[in-house]
Amino acid sequence: MARRVVGPYSPKDQDGAERPSLILPAPPSGAMLRAQLGFALPLPFLVRAFTGTPATLMAAIGAAGLLVLAAWLTREGVKAQAAYEMRKVARRPALPRKMLGSALTGLGLALGGVTGTQEVLVLLGFGVLGAALHLAAFGLDPLKSKGMAGQDLFQTDRVARAVTEGEALLAAMSDAILRAGDLALESRVARFCDIARGLFRQVENDPGDLTAARKYMSVYLTGARDATAKFADLFANSRDATARKDYEALLSDLETNFAARTNALLSNSHTDLDIEIQVLRDRLKLEHPSP
Repeated sequence: MARRVVGPYSPKDQDGAERPSLILPAPPSGAMLRAQLGFALPLPFLVRAFTGTPATLMAAIGAAGLLVLAAWLTREGVKAQAAYEMRKVARRPALPRKMLGSALTGLGLALGGVTGTQEVLVLLGFGVLGAALHLAAFGLDPLKSKGMAGQDLFQTDRVARAVTEGEALLAAMSDAILRAGDLALESRVARFCDIARGLFRQVENDPGDLTAARKYMSVYLTGARDATAKFADLFANSRDATARKDYEALLSDLETNFAARTNALLSNSHTDLDIEIQVLRDRLKLEHPSP
């Protein structure tokens, strides 16, 4: 989830009215922090690798490699689940990363146990306990898609690709503005990104809106990314106030147009729903006339 930041020192428009609250990245979740800590688990085995026999070296390095891979898969699985939960319509992750991370954690601990014992039952216990604790800490991956009943799978795939491309453009835009070294502009870009993602969510909820929104999600965002990159390079060197004012005007236009397109799509969706409900009610009246 994102957090809203407002206050007496929040940016204001020229007329003194406070702007809408800004959407800033949320702090790392507990699951993400645990996933990052997983990268520390291989360290004892790396220390052990260089203090024993050649067999110990091979087993410890193998265990460390498996645990690093498990930590990476777990972190990516946490990210994928966060994206899945944020959306109303989403496919289940194609690869169950957290579950694979659990299996590799158990295998890595079992292999690492070879450096201290050769008892098969003890090694099996290491593996089972490690996998179980990993599952308890991170849970299972989403195992089914949600909100896709009655959806055209081909159309939803097109939407997923368009949203992925749009998110990449927003990420590049957010990264480019950092070069300008202006916190207020970074907040403005973050706000625009939030408005653009509102359009993405609407298209995900109603894939039929993709045609009407395609230009906004590709052409306009590509132009916004390129303009941001050029402005950031110019402003970082010159601190040109005119260029800054023009760029802020561009952001205002983008915010207004993206918000208007989202509202238009919402209105069309409500109209389509009203028509569908009315048609169904008329059919029911014809099939079951009142006495």
